[in-house]
Amino acid sequence: MVALVAGVVGCGGGGDGNGGGGDGNGNGLVEYDLNIASTSLGSVTTPGEETFRYEAGTVVNLVAIPDAGYRFVNWTGNVGTIANVNAATTTITMNGDYSIRANFKGYDLTISSTTEDWLLCCNVITPGEGTFIYSSGAVVNLVAQAEEDCQFVGWTGDVGTIDDINAATTTITMNGDYSIRANFRPYASPMVAAGSYNTVGLKVDGTVVAVGDNFYGQCNVGRWTDIVQVTAGDRYTVGLKADGTVVAVGYNPHGQCDVGGWANIIQVAAGEDHTVGLKADGTVVAVGYNIEGQCDVGSRIWTGITYVTAGSRHTVGLKADGIVVAVGYNPHGQCNVGRWTNIVQVAAGSWHTVGLKADGTVVAVGDNSYGQRDVGSWTDIVQVAAGSWYTVGLKADGTVVAVGDNPHGQCDVGSWTNIVQVAPDGRHTVGLKSDGTIVAVGFNLFEQCNVGGWSLF
Repeated sequence: MVALVAGVVGCGGGGDGNGGGGDGNGNGLVEYDLNIASTSLGSVTTPGEETFRYEAGTVVNLVAIPDAGYRFVNWTGNVGTIANVNAATTTITMNGDYSIRANFKGYDLTISSTTEDWLLCCNVITPGEGTFIYSSGAVVNLVAQAEEDCQFVGWTGDVGTIDDINAATTTITMNGDYSIRANFRPYASPMVAAGSYNTVGLKVDGTVVAVGDNFYGQCNVGRWTDIVQVTAGDRYTVGLKADGTVVAVGYNPHGQCDVGGWANIIQVAAGEDHTVGLKADGTVVAVGYNIEGQCDVGSRIWTGITYVTAGSRHTVGLKADGIVVAVGYNPHGQCNVGRWTNIVQVAAGSWHTVGLKADGTVVAVGDNSYGQRDVGSWTDIVQVAAGSWYTVGLKADGTVVAVGDNPHGQCDVGSWTNIVQVAPDGRHTVGLKSDGTIVAVGFNLFEQCNVGGWSLF
């Protein structure tokens, strides 16, 4: 508000205390209003918080004091003549009517959690997720809650003052603005894989164990972590990591272990000496021996794939609509799967291919020298698996059936119960039980069947 005060004219001139509000020379006095306010967490002590009136040109001292544990941020409003808008102690020159505000705040703590769809129920429950304001030095409790199917794996971000970044329940001391994230990942689904002469087990914590022949280092998996799937070929082992990358160890004359550059993989399959990876976009990659074209999975027909399997010299892919594609060695018709429909899972042996239908029955094509295709009477099957010259089926009741080559007793699975997954290879068969223990039958020269002490849960 501009106030123009006219001097009261007396005998001899302008007001002088005896009759007016002028400047003593007959001139009007110009005054301006300064309105001062503040946010919470502090106050303006000089000159205070209200509306003050000053003569034009007056330089007014400003002092803003934050409450204990908080801080001054800046002045906002009509700040054109404030000497330093970022200083708690400063001045303003009154060249007009002004309204200003002193702003205070604590420290911001921004909290988020892993955002993948399968982790939507895993979150930070204390103090919650979002941005919170705390005073300097405040010790804030943090509680990250993981659902049954996933686990907390650590805090990331501005973690310098978090007491224990690996603990789901911990504290953070607020000495600045911080942004942190609680990270979760799914528990690995325990599973087993059978290589030529070794057995591999994936534990619920994402680590891997192996027994059997290790001449080529195919059992050197003890340092693997964050694994979500394992598969084994002829003297080599492959692991899929939670981040979609792939690791492999063992025999590698054809580059079947050269998977270090793969990314966005959601499933892997190991053949005799080639490796296949299914990508998140439904396309497929492959490396290794390719004399029969078993790695030729880059064409347009290899799209929309949901599952892959690898035989000795051929590769099979299951599409989302239940049809099947195959490439590679085909003298026995093992790739003649084009007419299959309503398939929900596939398995590839050396020279034969098996398909599980949605109704729990099984179909097979390819070599049948050992009766490995004699699966027409099978019912209530929930998983099929193929060894070199034999076929194994897991039934809905947890029992197991097998047909085909059996010189080492690899098909002697009739007494197994409570099985949740099976994995055959050339000469031995492994089964994962519902309690996380393992059973195995067949060729055991390299002690690949010595899994009785394992517990994958």
